[in-house]
Amino acid sequence: MATKNNHAELMTQLADGIGQLTSSQAWQQYLEVQSRFHTYSYGNALLIATQCPEASEVAGFSTWRKMNRFVRKGEKAIWILAPMVRRSEQAPDGQDDRVVFGFKFVPVFDIAQTEGRQLPTVCKRICGEDPGGYFAQLVSMAESIGFGVEDYEFNGATNGECAHSRRRIRVEVRNTPAQRVKTLAHEIAHALLHEHCTSRVLAELEAESAAYVVCCSLGIDSSDYSFGYVATWAGGGDQAVEAIKASCGRIQKTASTILGFLEQRLDEVVDIAVATREVS
Repeated sequence: MATKNNHAELMTQLADGIGQLTSSQAWQQYLEVQSRFHTYSYGNALLIATQCPEASEVAGFSTWRKMNRFVRKGEKAIWILAPMVRRSEQAPDGQDDRVVFGFKFVPVFDIAQTEGRQLPTVCKRICGEDPGGYFAQLVSMAESIGFGVEDYEFNGATNGECAHSRRRIRVEVRNTPAQRVKTLAHEIAHALLHEHCTSRVLAELEAESAAYVVCCSLGIDSSDYSFGYVATWAGGGDQAVEAIKASCGRIQKTASTILGFLEQRLDEVVDIAVATREVS
């Protein structure tokens, strides 16, 4: 495992990797597609979350068609409110004469309810095994701070979830062992840091950055996933780097806490093995 002195180096690698990614053509293609998704109001975001808690990218029929994706037959719509607009006869000349006179429910669908052309992505799930048995050790850590860990099958692109109110972490069971290690480290970081955090952007930046440091220290390369994940939440290039610098202390402390637990468990295993040999 990497020592604490290496953590600053890993944070620099993370910032450099994000900088390279967000100056690439792949990033521009990703942004072009993302620009087609609406930013929903707080009320509509609540409606979406209530009807489909795992929704990640939501759009209407026509928007999905423009992206060469199609809603599967039999899928249940997510209903949101859209404004009804008409021209106003009282608007002064030269001013926008459209006014909202009411709202109506319209159907939208999550990407998990569609099929067709793959959308460009900057987050590639990690391949590989977990020869060190780190997932089981991280489960023990989660339990030590009062969180149960459950295997779960999510819809869409969701890999994990941390629910503070239920003291529960869920991890996508169908992912590779290495990806599951990364996800569980990410969710444990949420558990340690973000029970009262009101900024989703900050929470995701810190959790994924801590998971990146942990994975690198364990010999798991999560760069293909972590660089894109942090960038999509924190923004490209300089914006992400500044956000990482601002949270650097919290990120490193959280990674050290997780790695410290794993090192302690490794020492316990070694002690047990030595004691067993001595008895034999």
